[in-house]
Amino acid sequence: MGFSVTFWGVRGTVSCPLPSHMGFGGNTSCVEVQAGDQRIVIDAGTGIRMLGKRLLKEGATEATLLMSHTHLDHICGFPFFAPAYTKGFHLRIVSGHLNGTPGIEAAMARQMERPLFPVPMRTMGSNIVFDEITAGDQFALGEGVQVRTARLNHPDGATGYRVEHLGKSFAYVTDTEHVPGHPDRNILDLIDGADLVLYDSTYTDEEWRNRIGWGHSTWTEGVRLAQAAGVKRLVLFHHDPDHDDATMTAIEAAAQAAFPDCFAAREGMTVTLA
Repeated sequence: MGFSVTFWGVRGTVSCPLPSHMGFGGNTSCVEVQAGDQRIVIDAGTGIRMLGKRLLKEGATEATLLMSHTHLDHICGFPFFAPAYTKGFHLRIVSGHLNGTPGIEAAMARQMERPLFPVPMRTMGSNIVFDEITAGDQFALGEGVQVRTARLNHPDGATGYRVEHLGKSFAYVTDTEHVPGHPDRNILDLIDGADLVLYDSTYTDEEWRNRIGWGHSTWTEGVRLAQAAGVKRLVLFHHDPDHDDATMTAIEAAAQAAFPDCFAAREGMTVTLA
């Protein structure tokens, strides 16, 4: 069945449905991983809406949703995820950052309660199971698919994921903030030798200096981590809403000059690992 990664939402903070942003995409974070017979969705930003339509069109009956965290740009697409309303569809939602206070079910449901949204989560017709883990745990998804996790440095917490299948590996590392001169050991361990690593590259170095404490990182730190960990390919992700296509093209070129096996994520792009 192979191993592939598809980008359905690549933007951070807020969606950007603007002509100036469409080359890279305007939807917020959502990535699909197909690993053997496992359909894995990572984060539920606005990009998850179109992914949901595709899953139903293809006749999918189950999926696992891995949540990096529950800030609004990563969950606001969930109320529009059609499979969650479909009877007979099985959805497992995994979270590693909340520690039960509140749990992932309560956090996801809160945005769908009045006066924020007219259709409560309890009316969704699918079979939804919520699974609380601790960042740092490992678990299996079906036969031959292993998932490793790591704690990230982000306000209110966040979890990074590494999916391994058929001898290949993909790591999803967003949202996280670096400390200059002190590479994050949790991230280095998670991405060690990975074939494809997605990294929070929200800001340039100049922008980041004025946003310390906001919980995000830079493409330059992503390059440093990738080089230190022996990563094969690096993906810039969580594009700032103020970065239009021209800005993103320039950022991508600068990153490729420092680390040739690097590219900026674009909506609709699929990377085949095996």
